[in-house]
Amino acid sequence: MDFDLPAETVALQKMCRDFAAKEIAPYAAEWSERSHFPVPVFRKLGALGLMGMLVDESYGGADAGFVSYVAAMEALGEADQSVASAWNAHSTIATLPLARFGTEEQKKRWLVPLATGEKLGAFGLTEPTAGSDAAGIRTTARRTEDGWILNGTKMFISNAGTEMSLGVTVLAVTGTDDDGKKRYGTFFVPDGTAGYEKGRPLRKLGWHALDTRELVFTDCWIPEEHLLGEEGNGLRQFLEVLDAGRISVAALSLSLAQAALDLAVRHAGEREQFGRPLSRFQAVGHKLADMATEVEAARWLVYRAAWLGDQGRPFAKAAAMAKLYASEVANRAASASVQIHGGYGFIRESAISRFYADAKILEIGEGTSEVQRNVIARSLVRTGKEMPR
Repeated sequence: MDFDLPAETVALQKMCRDFAAKEIAPYAAEWSERSHFPVPVFRKLGALGLMGMLVDESYGGADAGFVSYVAAMEALGEADQSVASAWNAHSTIATLPLARFGTEEQKKRWLVPLATGEKLGAFGLTEPTAGSDAAGIRTTARRTEDGWILNGTKMFISNAGTEMSLGVTVLAVTGTDDDGKKRYGTFFVPDGTAGYEKGRPLRKLGWHALDTRELVFTDCWIPEEHLLGEEGNGLRQFLEVLDAGRISVAALSLSLAQAALDLAVRHAGEREQFGRPLSRFQAVGHKLADMATEVEAARWLVYRAAWLGDQGRPFAKAAAMAKLYASEVANRAASASVQIHGGYGFIRESAISRFYADAKILEIGEGTSEVQRNVIARSLVRTGKEMPR
């Protein structure tokens, strides 16, 4: 059993770390304080071929696979969670619906500029009254002779309001079956479409440099060819893409946990109390040991889920486990690191304070911890039997 990453993946991760050290880490605190979305960074990520890592090469992507994607996320997320979370949303739930369900014309028109990094993508699922209950969305799409009319509101949508945003992929209710069951469709709404309006940037606890807004659709007409996949299958399509999103957020969580550990180790080695470094105190040493052990456990849950995905094997349960555990480890590691930093960790100028503020959303986005436990439980118990490994 070989746990070493392939040589090309190691080289990719080094390239991402070098890029992050030069282009992201020195400016992350300033971007956070100003709530500034750094467009040039994403242009440069595109130039490096990193904006379409999960997209086929024929559409401008790299088709690098999940393992390489996780390795890249580790490097970017350790530098800044806002940049990494925007990259995550773009690379998975914003891009994959087009890659998996789009027509050839739709892929050439919208997927290519997303995969090459010319444009940034967004996905609109969450609403003021529907989050974990994805089936409870109220945004509607009514068919007309030559297209669809969208009405509704989406909330907490990332990447939709930047100067390089291409548009948003929206999940909407398209009608009901004879038995009264809702039907869903997925639609691409380009920027500038009449009836599509964006709210002001939301002020968040963390991820300050990530563009996040409310989106409003008022009699928003789009042509028929803006429907992705088959009408009626929209929710199923989203849930299929969500497994990849969970791996991505798990990797984002892993990167935060590692960053929190690294900062704690550094501070414990430099800060002295009672005439010796903090790291020489057993209470601090044990805390660091627990953090390191949990980070390693999270790492291999994440990479195993990614590996299963690359092998074409079922990975929904593994992705849910990785996302659940890594996100909770990230929160524990961030809290422990602040504790080790003491008063310095409570000052906003400290790097750990930014990671601490960014950590909580990891237990919420792409499915809450409670939802992940439901997914795992359902996969374990089917008609009273454990699922085969």
